[in-house]
Amino acid sequence: MNTDQVPRYRCNACGNLTRFDVTSRRRTRAFHHFDVSGDLSVEAETVLEEETEEVSCRWCHSSGSVVGLEAPEKVEAPERGVDGNPESTTGSVARSAEG
Repeated sequence: MNTDQVPRYRCNACGNLTRFDVTSRRRTRAFHHFDVSGDLSVEAETVLEEETEEVSCRWCHSSGSVVGLEAPEKVEAPERGVDGNPESTTGSVARSAEG
């Protein structure tokens, strides 16, 4: 499953942001590969349709108070030099002329 497409949720009843029971219906196409002994290996599964039917809060069990949140823009961390300073990305540490 591509987690970039899964929305974040928030329970307005208790404030939960991390634990939800999600009931969904999915239609997929997959390649079923049976080996000689009959063991199945499912490969190359593609999701054709997916519908979320219900989202409920794992903490307070509310389903009517759960809302989807807009995904925040991904922010990349600034590149840092060896001294930890984001402005010195050359990899060398500045030394004093006196020392």
